[in-house]
Amino acid sequence: MENNPEAVFTLHSRSLRETEALAEELAAAAAPGWVIGLDGDLGAGKTAFSQSFARHLGVQGIVSSPTFTIIKEYAGRIPLYHMDVYRLSVTEADELGLDEYFYGQGVCLVEWSSILSDLMPERHLHIRLETTGPEERVITVTAAGEPYEGVCRGLIQKWGYSKHDECK
Repeated sequence: MENNPEAVFTLHSRSLRETEALAEELAAAAAPGWVIGLDGDLGAGKTAFSQSFARHLGVQGIVSSPTFTIIKEYAGRIPLYHMDVYRLSVTEADELGLDEYFYGQGVCLVEWSSILSDLMPERHLHIRLETTGPEERVITVTAAGEPYEGVCRGLIQKWGYSKHDECK
């Protein structure tokens, strides 16, 4: 699917709080059936983003990386399925039946989602975190299909940043 250039939002985050504010914004908009892929180098903030997203989705308690368990389920305003597919092959992931999660009634946060690019739903939100300093990140949110394209346009409208603008 060709991505609409208006459906790409880039945030030059200067702090963990700014990154958390983006997670909060997305959690507020989240609806059953949402799939969000997270990518970035080790330590880029995928799990920290997921923790903030979960907290703002109403998840109580500690949200930790599902690196060795692959999938952790949490109760919140809507169910949250937090996945870490770093250690999986596409074949192994396919055998796990991730489609049941992707097309279920919760929100899926998939860390290292690029590993599963062939298995990800055609419509999803992709977030790439790039480390540029101790707390600084460039976060690129790319929408594939609706409702995600509308979400990206809303972020651009509210925050005033797009992939072509410098952070002020």
